[in-house]
Amino acid sequence: MKMKAAQISKAGGDFELVEREVPQPGPGQVRVKVEACGICHSDVLVKEGLWPGLQYPRVPGHEIAGRVDAVGDRVPNWNKGQRVGVGWHGGHDFVCDQCRRGDFAMCATRKVTGIDFDGGYAEYVIAPAETLAAIPDDVPAEEAAPFMCAGVTVYNALRHSGARPGDVVAVQGIGGLGHLGVQYARQMGFQTVALGRGKDKEPLARKLGAHHYIDSDVADPVKELQKLGGARVILATAPSGKAISSVVEALGVDGNLLIPAAPNDPLTVSVMPLIMGRRKISGWYSGTARDSQDTLEFSALTGVHPMIEKFPLSRAGEAYQRMHSGKVRFRVVLTMD
Repeated sequence: MKMKAAQISKAGGDFELVEREVPQPGPGQVRVKVEACGICHSDVLVKEGLWPGLQYPRVPGHEIAGRVDAVGDRVPNWNKGQRVGVGWHGGHDFVCDQCRRGDFAMCATRKVTGIDFDGGYAEYVIAPAETLAAIPDDVPAEEAAPFMCAGVTVYNALRHSGARPGDVVAVQGIGGLGHLGVQYARQMGFQTVALGRGKDKEPLARKLGAHHYIDSDVADPVKELQKLGGARVILATAPSGKAISSVVEALGVDGNLLIPAAPNDPLTVSVMPLIMGRRKISGWYSGTARDSQDTLEFSALTGVHPMIEKFPLSRAGEAYQRMHSGKVRFRVVLTMD
């Protein structure tokens, strides 16, 4: 039996729509019939060959939603037909020192979906059983897919941020991550502030759930957030080190500038505001399959939805460019129809 897949054959190469044999799952693996796969900015690591030791050809994609199609040996908890998602975290060994500390991001044998093995730009994908997250019945596949990376990244960051209901939490940037961050912050009970550029973004920010909108083109976010008592957390999703650096002093005492996505330029931060306000800057890795399942369940419970643009698999190259251009609102999803 054959399947279609969009692969990259060399670093910097174009997407190629090819036919392959449908793969068979080995021990500890499942085969997932892909229904939707999100396109993420980090897919550039495969497209441009930026990941050390990457082997080609490679099928990218780590925002996968579908159904279990076949189960290998030693997979006790998953059955054919179950709705599942597969995310960036492609499995770990459970036994190394990093795993025992819960630091799965630094696991010595951690694998990455769509990099260490082929991902979801295909009609079928083989995945380790420990990468699977159950998708609630009322979450469509095209919405579940972005939750497997973008969603879990901001949801997991916020729930571990130290903020409590009623605290001021600001989301800097209303894009692919930020539009989800605003929704999660509101649903977690935070006093939610959206930071953006331009008056035109305010209606969307309010619709997503922001209690306040600060237009950095006409107002100083530091002064405005300090009027609210200072932010307990600023979730920095803007792709600019300069912009992120500029809001450190908008934090309150013991505030946390939380960065779930890396800008290309470095941060430039004065140490004194950190010392005097006991402020901190921290990063956040997306999470494990259990974290992804928590994200899916919370999203279903509270009505959080990604804003997406859909493309068929046959237009994977066009869809990737749409994402890479920054013009998409706000996540691109490939469908296998």
